[in-house]
Parts: sequence; structure tokens; C-alpha cells
Amino acid sequence: MVLVILGGLLFVEAYANAAFVPGERTGPGSQREVPTSVVEGGPIVNVGATGRTQSHRLPPRTLALTFDDGPDARWTPEVLRVLDKYQVKATFFVIGTQVVRNPALARRMVAEGHELGVHTFTHPDLAVLPGWRRELEYAQTQLAIASTTGVRTSLLRFPYSSSADAYTDRDWPMLRQAGELGYLTVVNDVDSRDWEKPAVDTMLANATPAGSAGTIALWHDAGGDRSGTVAALDRYIPMMQQRGYTFTTVGDGLRRTLAEAGVTDQVGGQVAAPRADRWRGDVLVGAVRVADGMFGLFGVFFVVVGGLTVGRALLLFVLALRHAARRRRHDWSWGPPVTDPVSVIVPAYNEKEGIAAAVRSLAGGDHPGGIEVVVVDDGSTDGTADIVAALRLPNVRVVRKPNGGKPSALNTGVALARHELIVMVDGDTVFEPDAVRRLVQPFADPRVGVVAGNVKVGNRRSLIAKWQHVEYVIGFNLDRRLYETLRCMPTVPGAIGAFRREALEQVGGMTDETLAEDTDITMALGRAGWHIVYEESARAWTEAPATLGQLWKQRYRWSYGTMQAMWKHRRAVLDRGPSGRFTRRCLSFLTLFGVLLPLAAPVIDLLALYGLVFLDRTETVVAWLAMLAVQFVTAVVAFRLDREKLGVLWVLPLQQFVYRQLMYLVLIQSVVTALTGGRLGWQKLRRTGNLDATARRAAA
Repeated sequence: MVLVILGGLLFVEAYANAAFVPGERTGPGSQREVPTSVVEGGPIVNVGATGRTQSHRLPPRTLALTFDDGPDARWTPEVLRVLDKYQVKATFFVIGTQVVRNPALARRMVAEGHELGVHTFTHPDLAVLPGWRRELEYAQTQLAIASTTGVRTSLLRFPYSSSADAYTDRDWPMLRQAGELGYLTVVNDVDSRDWEKPAVDTMLANATPAGSAGTIALWHDAGGDRSGTVAALDRYIPMMQQRGYTFTTVGDGLRRTLAEAGVTDQVGGQVAAPRADRWRGDVLVGAVRVADGMFGLFGVFFVVVGGLTVGRALLLFVLALRHAARRRRHDWSWGPPVTDPVSVIVPAYNEKEGIAAAVRSLAGGDHPGGIEVVVVDDGSTDGTADIVAALRLPNVRVVRKPNGGKPSALNTGVALARHELIVMVDGDTVFEPDAVRRLVQPFADPRVGVVAGNVKVGNRRSLIAKWQHVEYVIGFNLDRRLYETLRCMPTVPGAIGAFRREALEQVGGMTDETLAEDTDITMALGRAGWHIVYEESARAWTEAPATLGQLWKQRYRWSYGTMQAMWKHRRAVLDRGPSGRFTRRCLSFLTLFGVLLPLAAPVIDLLALYGLVFLDRTETVVAWLAMLAVQFVTAVVAFRLDREKLGVLWVLPLQQFVYRQLMYLVLIQSVVTALTGGRLGWQKLRRTGNLDATARRAAA
């Protein structure tokens, strides 16, 4: 719904900026259909419903100043100042969008006795528009005028029009339609051509009529720098007054012409607008103003998001590279080798496809202190426990319990484990032979309470799996280097994480209060003051979801569970000591980069589409490529640090068009679920037990 609303506002903004209308298309035109009385007549044309035309000129020595394309915040006040200086009234043919954006100026024009005319809403070439669009252009301008000034006008000037003798057959349908709608079409007798920005003397010469003929003079109060126009008017008005000319508005001049012919009916000019038009105009004006304001916010938003993206990338480069450089120094170590025995807890619920490979890889680890594997079957109905028992591995125990959820299974395993160092593993994860040994080495530092391992995607054949592989390397493992350096690691992955029993007991073990029990326990341990570190050399291979539906379920649970954990620990931001420091850093990073920045992605995509269609396409493409380049450089750094092959990065551009949208839709659904107080159940994924050859070789 939000995206639809934002898209609608962008549509209004594009329309208000004339993005849907063509500009002027000039070319020679026939005048066979245009009545001679129009071509050879005056600048004011009235075409009746039957096609009968009336053409009018102003009385001799009468001059109407007309201004097109305003009102403009910069130059219209300057024009009004000159007109007020000489007590001259003029006719302003206004553009509807400009009236909406400068309502005070429109009101000032009317209040000071000037006359308004319709110059369309978006200044298109009307001749190439269908009739309904032309009518819409006029009607919307009338509504804008009615809303801002309380009047409506019967005067109309087509964009790009000039003098009566320039009407062609392409203009005749517009003239007839305008007449049927009750408009008087106005062109000009003389054109200052100020839009070409000539010298002031040239403008004066262009706008000076021959002899003493009544004249409608064309000027502009918008559309660029009009300082020359203002300077020329300051000389033009007294010059024409000295020649005996009287200045008037188009409507008043027409009434004088008709009065001389004995016609006393009220014609031309402006009258009070009906209340209904004012109300409808208020809606139109409100829509354009909201769209303008929202587009301005979008611009700021885009800059902020771009800054955050680049800032995060720089932070990753600096801190992750520093983390890697420190670890690779020849004299660096966690301390004396850790050879204490390790208990590995494997919670399992219907894991028959991959449990045998997972348990074999764990039991066959090369940790010198010995490995005890405790498989906790959490009420499986597919024979998972029997498969493990049939392996008859001497260092593997199987514990069967009624189904109670993963936290319950983990706590059961911890209670039954014999050793103080505990590794927790998902039932579909295959460890490399040295993974357990490497994973527990950070415990040589007594301050370390938790260690995150390096999770690798083990099934990389499909495009979806390749996208997840890229995400794991960049979004998870590179981030963990950053989080360790800043001491605010939010999550130790359930697929491979090591804990001190002392630390687990201090925080009360695993809980089922969130669906992200790994994030919940990590935050609790961080608040308790334990160091949480990342050991990239301890690698485990997991089976990533192979379909979009399975991926959606997994990420929905992850996103929602993470938000639950953030909410659970929110009050700790006010704590003093290690708890407050950890929570403030952790929740700030998660909120900014894990929630708000991804939620901004739909708006960025929407703005990119808007830019491609309505703005400068080159600039839009360059901006998008710059963002992609930042991601690509980040990916290269992450892959190099993780010693992964770069060939798979060809999927990165494609990731921007499907995978990223899926991820932010998942996040949006998670946010909505959280805000509405919904309760999400555990989403069990379907496993196949198929790992790629690379994963099998690594685990062998």
C-alpha cells in the first residue's frame, strides 16, 4: 500500500513537471481549413459551436501587456513591481502547476487588479494531444486558479502560439474545441521575443506596434532569467504612454472594442469561481503540493541512503581489513592452544536427509581434546534418531525427547553434555575436519564467551543458491568482522557457534521467547560482558533453501525473530556498563543497517525507475552503476578475505532485480507482522541433503 501511494505521488509529480506531454513540434502547415477571418483577423478569436468565428482587435492606441509561463517566484514579483510603478494592469497567462507552486503570487495578481488567463497546466504542444487531454489541461488550470484566487477566467492562450496569421490546420481543431468550451483564444500582435534574451533595445523594437494600432504585446515573467524583460518594461511602458497609448487588460480592451460596436454583454475577463470548483481545486492543489514535498523528501532520502551505503562500505573496508590484517600477523594468536574436550549439541527435528553426513563430519573432527556429539531428537517423525543410532559412532549419543522446539532441545543437550566447551550445530550442517578445533581456539582468551564460525552455502548450483552464497560471504561473514571489531556482534549463527558453559548458565540458557534464539542468546551474552568473536577459519557447510518459497519462509523467520530479539533487549540501551554499551551499539547498527536501510530499498528502486522514465537517464544509470560498483568492490574484498573464487560474482547485477526485492518484501512483511502483534510459528524448511562437490570435498 505504501509503495502504491508513493508511486501515485511520483506519478503526480511527473505529470506536474510535464513529463507525459510533448514539447513543441514545429514545421510548415497548411491553412486551408482555417477561416480567412481568423488568419487575417485580430488576436482574440471566438469560435462558436457551429464553427462560426469572431475575431477582435483592441481599440486604437490601446495596449494590453500579456505575460506567459508564470507565476515565477523570482521574476513575477519584479514584473509586478514595474507594473505597479506605472499603475498599469496586465494579463498573465498562467501555467497551472506554477499557480499551485506559487499561490501567493496568483492571489497578488488578482488582488492588484491584474487579469489571469489559462496557459494550460503543463505547457504541452496541444496539437498532438487528444481532445480529452486538452480539455483536462484547461480544466486543471481553472481548478488551480479557483483554489488559489477564487476566480475563473474565459481567456486561453495555447503554448507556442504567436500571431493570428500563424494559425494552421493543426490549430483549427483546438480553436473549435476551445470555443465550444467557452474560451476566447488570445494570441498577440507584437512579440518582444524576450525568451531569446536579446538586448533591451531589441526587445523594445520587437514590441513596438506600427502606427497607433491597438496591440496585444507578448512578454514572459517566467522560464529563465527575465532581468532583461524587467529592464525593458521599465522603458517600454513610459515610451508607449508618451506615444499616446492607454494600457489595459485583454478582457477590458475587448469590452471596449465591443462597446464601440454597440455590444454591451459581459465578455472576457474573470468572474468568481463556483464553490464546487474551489473545493475540487483544493484537492488538485493539495495533491501537487504533497507530491512536490514528497519528491523533495525523496531527494534528501536518496542522498542520506547513498551516504549510509557508502559510509557502511567504507566502515566495512577499514574495520574488516584491519580485522583480517591483525589475524594474519605471524605473531598473532588467541593464546595457548585450546585442547579441552568439546561437546557438540545437534538439535534435530525431521532431519533424515542430512543428519548422517552432519554427524559423521562432527564425530570425525581432528580436535585433539576429543569431541562428544549429543544429538537431541526433538520428537522427529521421520526416523532421524534411528539413522544416527545406526551409525554406531563411539563418540555420538542420541537423546530422544518429545517435541518442544529448538531452544528446548539445545538446553537438553547442554544439560547432558559432559564438557565445558559447547558447540551448537544445526542438523543439516556439515563441518570441515578442523572446524571444531579452530572454532574453540578463541577460548584461550578468558574474556571470550562466544565464537561465531564461518557458514558456507553447500549447494551452489542454482541461481537462487548462488545469490545466497554471495549474501553469506558479504552480508554475514564480512559483517561479523566489523561487529567483532566494534564489539557489538548481534548473532552467532545456529549452524556453527561455540559457547562456554559458564556463559550460558550466567544468562539462563536458550529461551523460546523469540524465533531467533541464536540472536537472543548472543545479545544476552554481549550484555553480560562476554567478548563475542568471529573465527573465519572454522568453516561449516549448510544447505541453503533451493526455492523462492523456502527462502521466503527462512528469511521471514530470521527477520521477525531478529526484531523480537531487538524488542526484548530494547530497555538495555539505558543500562550502564557493558550491558548498555553493547546494546546501544548493537541495536543502533541493527536498526540502521538491518531494518531502516533495507526498508529504504523499495523507495530507491522507485526513484530509479522514475529517473529512467522521467529524469536524465544518463545521470540515473550512472548513479545506479555507482551503487553497484560499491557493492561489487565490497564483494571482491569479502570474497578475497574468505578465499572464495570471484567467478560467481557475475550474479551480483542480477541480484539487484529479483533477490534484493524479495529480501525487502520479506522485511516489510516482518515489520507489518511485528507492528500488528502477530505471532509467527516456526517455519520448518524442506531439506534434500544434497551438497555440491566442493562442500563434500571440504568436509571429507
